[in-house]
Amino acid sequence: MTASAPLAGLVRSSRAGRLALLLTGLFLYGLSLRLMLDARVGVAPWEVLHVGVTRHLPLTVGLVSILTGILIVAFTALRLRERIGLGTVLNVVLIGVFLDVLAPLIPNPEALGWRWAQFLLGVGLLGFATGAYVAAGLGAGPRDGLTLALRRVTGWPVPRIRSGVELLVLLLGWALGGPLGWGTLVFAVTVGPAMGWGLGLFGVGKKP
Repeated sequence: MTASAPLAGLVRSSRAGRLALLLTGLFLYGLSLRLMLDARVGVAPWEVLHVGVTRHLPLTVGLVSILTGILIVAFTALRLRERIGLGTVLNVVLIGVFLDVLAPLIPNPEALGWRWAQFLLGVGLLGFATGAYVAAGLGAGPRDGLTLALRRVTGWPVPRIRSGVELLVLLLGWALGGPLGWGTLVFAVTVGPAMGWGLGLFGVGKKP
């Protein structure tokens, strides 16, 4: 077990510590998405959709992210009877807020090498942020909750459900004019290892 895991366990021992861990994870998650967006080499499937929507409506990426999250939570709670936690609500609102607030602060590098470096930094940071907010144990994010609810209802394995949802979202976002690029493919290949690394840092899923 890494040195971060005992520290995370100590933080999770109090409600205030868990909330702090959740908020830190959500802030870093929003930062990671902003880094990838401004690298301009392609983005994650959901961001392809969010940016695609902004091509047609006078909305920011962060606001589209919030509205999408609300729709997902409403569907999973009302139709699929999935439990909603504090972490779910904060996930919906804060990641979108951080996406917009951080927009003026993140560089927009011109050199292709720096753009890829910024993109890969975003992927790694997303993995770390995922470990932090999941370790808080205050509720799944809306997209994770949708995956879990569909698994419970259909009995299909999580990888099949998640891949199907991501592919559908990607195609819809691309049809709307979202930024599909090589970075989208790189994200698909690297996000799993990055999330595994982040979860491992916080001891999530490991036996004591």
